[in-house]
Amino acid sequence: MGRGELSFERGGALSPAPLPRGFFDRPSHEVAPDLLGRVLVHGPVAVRLTEVEAYGGPGEDPAAHTYRGRTPRNAVMFGPPGHLYVYFTYGMHFCANLVCLPEGSGSAVLLRAGEVVAGEAEARARRTAAKPVGNPAGNPAGNPVAKPAARPVAFRDLARGPARLAVALGLLREHNGLDAILEGSPAGRPHQSAVMLEGRPAGLDLIRSGPRTGISTAKDTPWRFWIDGDETVSPYRAHVPRRRSAAATSVGEVPSS
Repeated sequence: MGRGELSFERGGALSPAPLPRGFFDRPSHEVAPDLLGRVLVHGPVAVRLTEVEAYGGPGEDPAAHTYRGRTPRNAVMFGPPGHLYVYFTYGMHFCANLVCLPEGSGSAVLLRAGEVVAGEAEARARRTAAKPVGNPAGNPAGNPVAKPAARPVAFRDLARGPARLAVALGLLREHNGLDAILEGSPAGRPHQSAVMLEGRPAGLDLIRSGPRTGISTAKDTPWRFWIDGDETVSPYRAHVPRRRSAAATSVGEVPSS
């Protein structure tokens, strides 16, 4: 969809101007708070970000996927800034991140929660009709499996949490590496493209920070950022040891493989 076709349904006054690539060419812990209030568009759905987490690079942040270096799984994090790093975790969910720093750095910001400001009907249909329920035989791609919802999804919960945000935006394994920076004219841009917009940056007086959710290493690093008082922010949960080894629901927790 061209940017001229996007119509914000919620969120108040939001700028449709695209963010430049240089916005992401900074340390992730600097980019993260500046992402609050910005808008990520993928196809017909747009989400204003209200909660994010920063993850550092190799040898720097023991909670990051890239802590031990480059692997086939985390290769996108070593690519150019402004690209989406989408990965599958716990055999159930996809999570989306935005790459930071110059190519080769291996750093990103996890998108934890947001407010759906365009394409609510599409986001609601995705969250209602398709729910990740594991990776059964015959579903090697790990795509969400249709499952009837027990009750209607509340508006605040449409993108409240990293897995829900990915579902609302329709982000799957094939979108790993997708460029979210619009360079040049939006004319002819594919319908399922992604782009980061200026939106409406959160005021500094509303930005809060604290430990990242659900990680066991570097658990006190205050690199989780959120908009204070926003109903779409997900609840903080400390790490709870699991019986089986798995990647965490963030860019955090170094995979066992």
